[in-house]
Amino acid sequence: MKISIIGCGYVGAVTGVCFADMGHEVVLVDVDPAKIQAIATGQTPIYEPGLEDLIRKNRDRISATQDLRAAIESTDITFVAVGTPSQDDGAIDLSYILTACEEIGQALRNKEMFHTVIIKSTVFPGTTKEKACPVLERASGKMAGKDFGIGSNPEFLREGSAVRDCLSPDRVVIGADDSGTADILRDLYAPLGAMVLVTPVTTAEMIKYTSNAVLAAKVSLANELGNLCKRLGVDSREVFTVVGMDSRVSPAFFRTGIGFGGSCFPKDVRALVAGARVHGEDLKILRAVLEVNEEQPKKVLSLL
Repeated sequence: MKISIIGCGYVGAVTGVCFADMGHEVVLVDVDPAKIQAIATGQTPIYEPGLEDLIRKNRDRISATQDLRAAIESTDITFVAVGTPSQDDGAIDLSYILTACEEIGQALRNKEMFHTVIIKSTVFPGTTKEKACPVLERASGKMAGKDFGIGSNPEFLREGSAVRDCLSPDRVVIGADDSGTADILRDLYAPLGAMVLVTPVTTAEMIKYTSNAVLAAKVSLANELGNLCKRLGVDSREVFTVVGMDSRVSPAFFRTGIGFGGSCFPKDVRALVAGARVHGEDLKILRAVLEVNEEQPKKVLSLL
């Protein structure tokens, strides 16, 4: 399959290179010439263990360009993996996604062959159908589901093990409201032999946010209980080791520390809280998760 990836950041670069390793032809697109040059010379535009080796291994199936229109014309399916930075109120900034969709739509206007557009970036539930799709339809003059496909395919990559997570996933979530888009993504991921779950588009978007919110909540809960253990003179490691043996709990993310960080958990939980507020829902537990996380570094400094 011929694939174009819009955005050579963390998600786009890892996803594109792993698709190439699965045997697909991949065109990576970015506005940053330094990233394009790095890929063209067999180097990685971001740091992730094992990624540069895969780029060199699959150089005959990977190309990079700043020309989005040419990438759309030469491929069958496009993944949008651009950034969604946080705004002051915690909501995500969709400007990069909507700009990409505008340019993709313009490229599709004169393309006769059916093309599929997949939102890979993490977005608030409803974004693909209510915001990205209308932009694509207006710019292309075509109708989603009839003239081009559209869907969601959230990523579940962990920094430091992203290549392994991409090539050996626990599950693949496909958000599609038409059977054609679902079938295309099933075929794309077939070489992995992983469990593939097909849901409505908005459900797939919600699965991504819910997954990160649950893991973030587990970290903050562990830190609160761990802080109490220290007050009581109890070994928190022993407590969490035994509690983690319960199959309903599992040991993953269940340990004390300085709190959660990185590019996903803080941003996604804030975005979920902000988005829910717009819809009249106050996510009190997740607000507390963020509050605990913000206070945890002070706790560590106090212990030191």
